[in-house]
Amino acid sequence: MESYLYVAQIIIAIVLIGVFLLQVRGGGLGGIFGQQTGVYRTRRGVAKTLFRFTILLMVIFIVISIFAVKVAD
Repeated sequence: MESYLYVAQIIIAIVLIGVFLLQVRGGGLGGIFGQQTGVYRTRRGVAKTLFRFTILLMVIFIVISIFAVKVAD
């Protein structure tokens, strides 16, 4: 059971890293390579969906982490 939780944590961590890189502040993927925009924009469409997906993944990751600690005891 523990190994499944650890594998789930690794997969979620990799997906989270990818989602973080997709929503770099200041221009999406262009912001990774130095593009900057000085305009403040509200989250719409894909950016809003990525933001909510990030929050959902973080909550799942934290719940799985807590559950893995409880199972390991």
